[in-house]
Amino acid sequence: MLPIALIIFGFQYLILRKPIPNLKKILTGFLLVILGLGFFLEGLQAALFPLGKLMAFQLTDPHFITGEEAYRELQWWDYYWVYLFAFAISFSTAIAEPSLLAVAIKANKVSAGAISVWGLRIAVAIGAASGTALGAYRIVTGTPLYWYIIAGYIFVLIQTMFAPRMIIALAYDSGGVTTSTVTVPLVAALGLGLATTVPGRNPLLDGFGMIALTCLFPIVSVLAFAQLSEWKAGRANKNST
Repeated sequence: MLPIALIIFGFQYLILRKPIPNLKKILTGFLLVILGLGFFLEGLQAALFPLGKLMAFQLTDPHFITGEEAYRELQWWDYYWVYLFAFAISFSTAIAEPSLLAVAIKANKVSAGAISVWGLRIAVAIGAASGTALGAYRIVTGTPLYWYIIAGYIFVLIQTMFAPRMIIALAYDSGGVTTSTVTVPLVAALGLGLATTVPGRNPLLDGFGMIALTCLFPIVSVLAFAQLSEWKAGRANKNST
């Protein structure tokens, strides 16, 4: 927090040359932020990171997958519980993401209610969950990350040309706000855990990249949500006339 405080107070006193209003309240807020970040980082180390690795280890255990004592060569479809867990945990963390809630509330106010808070949150959560599940599939199969990134952004560019103009900027921002304080620790821990436990995978080469897909797919889902809403509205107007 020290660099942030130096920049804010430096600009206020040296550039703007004005005193900071409610200085006592702001300093108290800085102290609470420091305490909150400290407890949050401790919580990550104590709970979220170990939990993600533990779930990856248990879900990729050959005994759990095959239900047999004798090992056999596993195929990518044998890991369906991994994909389901990745989808479910990413969906729930995206719904709980404070930054996404803040953006959804602001978008609802600016659009005078045209953009639903829950509609945007669910659309983003579905996209984030799909990206995380695809990231888990990529780690299991060992396919290159750039295939998915290039194909995904080509699809996003095509979507952008046909999406309603008012939703484009919000859709692109939705990917960034999804990968924040709650989602990133669990997704990163899950990816590293999978790359550690799946045979033939390298944690450094394969363990990272899930966050990139988790950030990409909310753009796709929000643009698709807007396009679907526009199509339904146009169809309703056509039927009424």
